[in-house]
Amino acid sequence: MKISEQKLRDFTVNVFKAMGCPEADAELAADVLLAADLRGIDSHGVARLSGYVRLWEGGRLNPAPHIRIVHETPTTATVDGDRGLGLVTAPFAMNLAIEKARQYGSGWVSIRNSNHFGIAGYHALRAVEQEMIGYALTNASPLVAPTFSSERLLGTNPICYAFPAGSYPPVVVDMATSAAANGKLEVAERAGKPIPEGWVLDAEGQPTTDATAVKQGGTLLPLGSDRDHGSHKGFGLSAIVDILSGVLSGANYGPWVPPFVAYLQPVADQPGQGIGHFVGAMRVDGFRPVAEFKANMDQWITRFKQAKRVDNEQPVIIPGEPEYEAALDRRKNGIPLVEAVWQDLNALAAKFGITPP
Repeated sequence: MKISEQKLRDFTVNVFKAMGCPEADAELAADVLLAADLRGIDSHGVARLSGYVRLWEGGRLNPAPHIRIVHETPTTATVDGDRGLGLVTAPFAMNLAIEKARQYGSGWVSIRNSNHFGIAGYHALRAVEQEMIGYALTNASPLVAPTFSSERLLGTNPICYAFPAGSYPPVVVDMATSAAANGKLEVAERAGKPIPEGWVLDAEGQPTTDATAVKQGGTLLPLGSDRDHGSHKGFGLSAIVDILSGVLSGANYGPWVPPFVAYLQPVADQPGQGIGHFVGAMRVDGFRPVAEFKANMDQWITRFKQAKRVDNEQPVIIPGEPEYEAALDRRKNGIPLVEAVWQDLNALAAKFGITPP
């Protein structure tokens, strides 16, 4: 079924308000989730809403946090999210990074004591709106095994760069550093479909196409899947995300990251505070005039779109292009929800006594 953006947005705001979020925070959090649904990243939109409610019910999420700066220089800062929604904490941090960039050319902010922050692209694109290059990353539930291991030590640890263009939409590279995002397993499980081989190992360390294998003790694989196909590169990228998000900020890292998924519980003796993020903004005109940069970005995009095709029916896709096109369609025609997500939303409506979308 398809639901209009506004109806889904209103419902999501009401759920966050029912949890105790202030109005402005509820609207911001809903905006982050709806951005994922609009851009076709269904695994990180309202499908995640029940997960935030579960964290709140478990006392792991503060709906009305006092977000504060705990360390600062002219171009850098560390923010403490007070166990709040990452959907709110990360935009606070990105606004700070943008303000620093506006004054000094670039701004870089690490975040600790936070929770799941939605899609990285949402936060990076806030900088693009200000004629800047945006950068956003976060560590996540420990579900990924490093190369040569079958032990869960890293998250899917997404990384995102977003670049403004002229006549084209922004170029947005937003990707997990694992072979697949955990949300894609959830989507496949809800649809009752197998997953591609190379995404997951089962509890015995063997390749599998079972979308539930990670829940049953298996692991996600790094980007590249195995050493022969470059998994050490995915491991390296994931390590960068974990160090910048967790070690640098004072958040948790590696196997100590508090999990968002329901089938894992936080481990004892955590070395840091909450989940960590890292965001940045760079002024394009700190390097060259914006108009010149955008003109060259348009030329770059045009040339790649004209690339010789392997399959005449399939052109080269520019990073961020499918999500942009999905948003155009879904704003007009509604956001599709699978039955399992629809049932989740109705259950939340019943729990809080609010009108379902």
